[in-house]
Amino acid sequence: MSKIYFVRHGETVWNVENKICGATDSPLTQKGHDQAVETAKNILSLGISADLILYSPLSRAKDTAMHISEILGVPAQEEPRLFEQNFGKYESTARDGKEFHEMKKGFVHRFGGGESMLQLAQRIYNLLDDLKAQPDKTFILVAHNGIARVVQSYFYE
Repeated sequence: MSKIYFVRHGETVWNVENKICGATDSPLTQKGHDQAVETAKNILSLGISADLILYSPLSRAKDTAMHISEILGVPAQEEPRLFEQNFGKYESTARDGKEFHEMKKGFVHRFGGGESMLQLAQRIYNLLDDLKAQPDKTFILVAHNGIARVVQSYFYE
């Protein structure tokens, strides 16, 4: 069976501003770039090697992946299924908003035009099934917090 490691992108402008990023492209801050470089160095120091880095198309994940790819000398490839959940009308709103918090409790809600948790889980589970089918391969996935939660749930089945 393949090995899969997960890295969340570095800090973004909207993380600092406490806004929901979701499918909206918020760039890394300088601290976020520094975090990506530090993560790559930590991966190296742990002796982790990989065959391929797969990353979300959003720039915050892509930039993080490119730093890691350059330092590790591992090829990186965009994987559209790693795109963060679309939070619809809640994109760019405050992360601690009461209405958003309530909506997150429902796995079938599409956040006013976004993507439900069930849709997200299906997309990520399909990707992980595809990766597991590649024996003796090691992958580093670079994506988002919402994706990390779904990846974690996949391995608890």
